[in-house]
Amino acid sequence: MTRSILVAVCALGITVCACAQTLEVQPGQVLDDQVAVVRATGLTPGAHVMMRAEMADGDGHPWVSEAEFVADANGAVDTSAQAPVKGAYRIVSAMGLVWSMTPAAKDVHVYRPLHDLAAQTITFHLVVDGKEAATAQLQQRAVGEGVRQFKLEGALRGVYFAPTGDGKHAGVLVLGGSEGGVQTRRAAWLASHGYAALALCYFHCEGRPQELESIPLEYFGQALAWMAERPEVDGERLGVMGASRGGELALQLGSMYTVLKAVVAYVPANVRYPACCGFARAQPSWTWKGQALAFARPRVHDDPAEKMLAAIHVEMTHGAILMIGGEDDHVWPSAEMVSAAEERLRGAHFEHAVVALKYPHAGHRAGMPEIEPTWNHGMVHPLTGTPMDPGGTPEGNAESTLDAIPKVLGFLGEALK
Repeated sequence: MTRSILVAVCALGITVCACAQTLEVQPGQVLDDQVAVVRATGLTPGAHVMMRAEMADGDGHPWVSEAEFVADANGAVDTSAQAPVKGAYRIVSAMGLVWSMTPAAKDVHVYRPLHDLAAQTITFHLVVDGKEAATAQLQQRAVGEGVRQFKLEGALRGVYFAPTGDGKHAGVLVLGGSEGGVQTRRAAWLASHGYAALALCYFHCEGRPQELESIPLEYFGQALAWMAERPEVDGERLGVMGASRGGELALQLGSMYTVLKAVVAYVPANVRYPACCGFARAQPSWTWKGQALAFARPRVHDDPAEKMLAAIHVEMTHGAILMIGGEDDHVWPSAEMVSAAEERLRGAHFEHAVVALKYPHAGHRAGMPEIEPTWNHGMVHPLTGTPMDPGGTPEGNAESTLDAIPKVLGFLGEALK
């Protein structure tokens, strides 16, 4: 029988196919925390086919993944319902072909997102009997339609994101870690889900200290006051979010500023740690009213008295707390420190909600809200250039992300409703 040849224009979510075999991605455009499903149809039931994903990261480096699937009784493959029989990953995961990508070149150490919050385009290929049968594309957007942004270049430094919609919105202060600079991607994510978000730079940017050393905590109070005065922000519904040293900072600020009704801390410390990074002598990271706050020295000695003085008084927080830890964190024992903070809150009969998410095979990137390649190797600290190993397996990090995304959004929705 003569098989018809179908030709379609390749566009987002639209199939380009030969014969009756088709490939589609639904939806074809998503935020980078959202799931899309890759489906192939028109296959011979029981046939082994390959799916391949390709893209270029923010540094222009190509990333690829490939997995072999067996067509079901209807002659279809659905990544949300079927695990590959071999290839880049081996579990049922709709976005498995995305998070399992690895670099095509040997000198690439980690995925870099596109610059200026540009959308990431991923091309999927269906290969049948060694020949390409169809292609389709997915576009991952870092920021939602209608979100507005502008820079702060005065006493406060950062980028502010305003969500769409009328009326007052809850606001979230977004803090980076020891890499410094501005966490625009995390703030854009929150604004895309209806929050006013300020990605605040507190060091390593123009107009701010270049080192994470003796940062006055009053600076963050100024940022919260600025947000509360914004016409689109409800000053009674403010939260803070940070990761790593920023997670430590988020817990610290939550314990001090009563205006904060929600704290989200990714892979945080439960104690204050010294200035970062590369100081010959331990220096304080934070000050309050001109005085250095006590800190604990990691990897030197385990001094209970020192840790007691450096402990963050999380029980003083006036709102709900969510903490995320990776049990395979090679940077610091984030899961253990989350457990310690949780125990302190329970012991103090903390009256607000406490959510502690600890992921057994995730590392220092546990729960991060972007569905992107999780492979990394030979990473170095972005400021010091020293080697660093975030830990976790690609699958473990990906599973923590997919599990944490709806839980974090649900937590914020409840805490700041």
